[in-house]
Amino acid sequence: MTSRLPHRRSIVSLLLLGSMATGAARAKEAGIDAEFVRRALAAELANVQDTRHPMRYRLRKSSLRLTTTKDIFETKDGAVARLISINDRPLTAAEEQKEGARLNALLADPGKQRHRKQSEDDDTNRVEKVIRCLPDAFLYEYVGAGESPRGKVEKFAFRPNPDFDPPDLETYALTAMTGEIWIDAVRDRVVRLEGHLQHDVDFGWGILGRLNKGGWIVIEQADIDNRQWRIVHFQMVMSGRVLFKTRSFDTLEDQTSFSFVPAGTTYAQAIQILLK
Repeated sequence: MTSRLPHRRSIVSLLLLGSMATGAARAKEAGIDAEFVRRALAAELANVQDTRHPMRYRLRKSSLRLTTTKDIFETKDGAVARLISINDRPLTAAEEQKEGARLNALLADPGKQRHRKQSEDDDTNRVEKVIRCLPDAFLYEYVGAGESPRGKVEKFAFRPNPDFDPPDLETYALTAMTGEIWIDAVRDRVVRLEGHLQHDVDFGWGILGRLNKGGWIVIEQADIDNRQWRIVHFQMVMSGRVLFKTRSFDTLEDQTSFSFVPAGTTYAQAIQILLK
């Protein structure tokens, strides 16, 4: 938004320059710069592509209307899930029977699992695409060291890079996002990312959809048994319009109780284990 008073622009510019100079001084003093972020993001990209360590874990997912907890079992054929509670209460006998019938139907129809695996692969490809863009999509400014529940972190603020040209609609929202990223100071891995939409984001001239200003997202990661980094907390609050329909997304996900499973486990074997 353009100011009617030219001197206001000058004051804002001086404040921004002062902030950038302060951040640069902190970074120089600590021996840290934006390359620190790039190394961490490169490690995240490698982690997305690493499928050597499948796991079993609990996923608790909450929305405005429903909370579910599932037992997730990853396999070489894709993940298999068994519902174990609804709104934090155990399943009734009827619900247990229904869930068992669903898993048995999945066991009897390999085509259903292949379809699920393709959906997982598509999601992974989208995540990979966004991570590849992160080093260039934002300008990073070091803001100092801090402590997280899992140790010392280096904190960077980020804002849109005006020279970034998003390659597709999936990465277009990055042009409106600001936030902060925390990086493990020892292992150069991202432990927390928080982003906020600073203005509305229109897709396809507003015809395909829109994300409204004010939406936000938080992602937290942890090292599981010193073998693999995993997302342990995800929260997204967004509103917008998709093909003329207003939608709201208010989701909270927590992943706990991780354990490693043999890499060669099939989905059929996982189902048999879950059914016990």
